[in-house]
Amino acid sequence: MDILKSIEHEQLKNKIPELRVGNTVRVHVRIKEGNKERIQVFEGIIIKKQGGGLNATFTVRRISYGVGVEKTFLVHSPMVEKVEVVRVGKARRSKLYYLRDRVGKAAKTKEQVGARIETKEIVVKEEVVPGESVEAENAENTEDIVVAEEVEENVTPVEEKKEEVKAEVKEEAAKEETKKEDDKKED
Repeated sequence: MDILKSIEHEQLKNKIPELRVGNTVRVHVRIKEGNKERIQVFEGIIIKKQGGGLNATFTVRRISYGVGVEKTFLVHSPMVEKVEVVRVGKARRSKLYYLRDRVGKAAKTKEQVGARIETKEIVVKEEVVPGESVEAENAENTEDIVVAEEVEENVTPVEEKKEEVKAEVKEEAAKEETKKEDDKKED
């Protein structure tokens, strides 16, 4: 891996929210004032997404006291605490610059009928479990780092959870049967 790419890869967030143009979102941003730090919420419509990788950005527009305000946020910025989807908007374009000319209710996108507001997250990079990465003690380059991955035979995390749930249901059923038997013995 290239040195620049490896440094960029370290800066990426593990999970990022699924952002779509036209959605109304609430962005929680860390603001530093002097030596105090607080979280400020900026709510508006995503009018554009651009870039990729570490430089990916999205622009949110809102009307504040009759004045249009646009803020551009880096997706992978540590200053962006979280992004919540408030409304799922219907947009047929990738850039909604036409909203800049509109005022009032016309400056909103139509809401997608029957859309569920879900906080889907896209996994950008896998979290490294402490036992999986093996690093050479005297490695001079980042290329010398070896990542050991163990792949089980066609078992996905979803299948594992299903098996766990089935096992729990079986245990609960067994407990209920023993309770019924104990109640019969007492009678």
